[in-house]
Amino acid sequence: MSRVGLVLVSHSAKLAEGVAELAAEMAPEVTVVPAGGLPDGGLGTDYDAVVAAVQRADSGSGVVLLYDLGSAQMTAELATESLADPNAAVVADAPLVEGAIAAAVAAQGGGDKTAVVYAAASAGAAPDLAEAAETPAEETAELTLRNDVGLHARPAALLARTLADVDAEVRVRLGDSEVDARSVLGLMSLGARQGDTIHIDARGAQAAEAIRRAQELVDTNFGE
Repeated sequence: MSRVGLVLVSHSAKLAEGVAELAAEMAPEVTVVPAGGLPDGGLGTDYDAVVAAVQRADSGSGVVLLYDLGSAQMTAELATESLADPNAAVVADAPLVEGAIAAAVAAQGGGDKTAVVYAAASAGAAPDLAEAAETPAEETAELTLRNDVGLHARPAALLARTLADVDAEVRVRLGDSEVDARSVLGLMSLGARQGDTIHIDARGAQAAEAIRRAQELVDTNFGE
């Protein structure tokens, strides 16, 4: 399956490589290419390196670029405009770290460029609790986490990916905090640890399937 690739444009090679490593951990089948720093190792962005990174990241489904600072945005936009098919790549206006993680998970789930850009741009956005509260859940479950580290990065990403293609709105609650189950950052923000019981509400045509998948992950300790 061809997936949308990611390019991380940063003034620092180490920053780009670190974020790429983190995003790849969340989405092992997504091509994430860092494009940071200047050819001599200094700080800055390099147009040729970004173009080459886009070419490496594109497996046929397109590429989404994220950047750290303003001039990196300019370099990313120049690179996309110079492509033989400028529509093959798009620059996302999103926080670099949070956006890269959210975008990687969306791409891993099979999202197209529009979905991946939306996931990146939505990273860190406050959940709309009022909207969620208006519609009663059709399926619910209370699941106690038994794995060693609870909903840390990898289990959170795994849960978000597992629910990505389910036709249902799924929300996870711990205490007074409630988040979208497809938001890996939101899941991590719950701080759910071993022994905590999370509440899952699902609405939609595949609400029961969403609960089943979540239950299976918890029962198998997220493969840990």
